[in-house]
Amino acid sequence: MKKALHFSTALALLAAITTGIHAQQPAPPELRQALQPIFDQFDTCTNTRQKQALGARISGMAVRYDNQWAVHYYNAYCKAILSSYEREDDRRDAILDEADKEYDRCISLLGHETDETHVLAALIANWRIAISPMSRMDYIKAFREHMRAAQAINAANPRIYYLQGMAKYSMPKFAGGGKDAALPLLSKADSLFRQETVADIFKPYWGKIATGHYLAECRKGD
Repeated sequence: MKKALHFSTALALLAAITTGIHAQQPAPPELRQALQPIFDQFDTCTNTRQKQALGARISGMAVRYDNQWAVHYYNAYCKAILSSYEREDDRRDAILDEADKEYDRCISLLGHETDETHVLAALIANWRIAISPMSRMDYIKAFREHMRAAQAINAANPRIYYLQGMAKYSMPKFAGGGKDAALPLLSKADSLFRQETVADIFKPYWGKIATGHYLAECRKGD
């Protein structure tokens, strides 16, 4: 009985090791070459249909390269952003459900959370809140928890302060928000973004353009 138990344990351990090796395979060169230009186009595109088409291309890459965490990370990001382009709340939630699934897949492949995955989770939660701020207290809590977790791992991540600044920007003044409240957070994000490189798609760099835009709006005042 003990031998059988030891054998079962060994098999389970072997399976876990094998899964981990499979999950963390090196990214194929063609993935890096294909993902970065498509994502950069998505992140700078202002045309709704074109942005949706670019998002669909990244979704297709997530199917093709299912064992690569990065495509699921960016697919989740794109879906979170695209949810805001929908008019119907149910449709927005449905797209965010897809973003959550992509986020979960990303984490399962990485095997652990990072500051960037916590920021991504906060981004998804933020767009959930935007649908109905007064009835989404669970997502407000999740947003804050992921922000704290990301900051504990890497306080120099500019996306932390970008999202916090955007949250303040979107809040009414009587609730502690507004341009004046957002300004110091967006200023800090901008300063940290200047230290980042955009050379490697596997090291997220999104948020810089939006930070610059909203920082300029904050400096104009009300």
